[in-house]
Amino acid sequence: MTSVILVIHLLLAIALVGVVLLQRSEGGVFGMGGGGMGGFMTGRATADLLTRTTTILAAAFMASSLTLAILASNERQPSSILDQPRPVPQAPAQPGEPSVPLAK
Repeated sequence: MTSVILVIHLLLAIALVGVVLLQRSEGGVFGMGGGGMGGFMTGRATADLLTRTTTILAAAFMASSLTLAILASNERQPSSILDQPRPVPQAPAQPGEPSVPLAK
């Protein structure tokens, strides 16, 4: 199940990067300006569609991130000495008995 969610998570990440790169630049850091979509939609309709798509993809990405974190924490072994069960103490060896069995 973890591998399926991981694949979905990677696809969401790639789609989110693609949608963000499609959005029109507002001048930004590099001042590269923005390119149009070649008359496919009006500027406002394109911005609304890309904004909505970005929001949906970001929400799905966050949900898959949380799901993967929860699954990973459930599969983890206890890491603290306090979380592990205490061993039962062994009875001490009787006088005259070797504490370690002798090899034959």
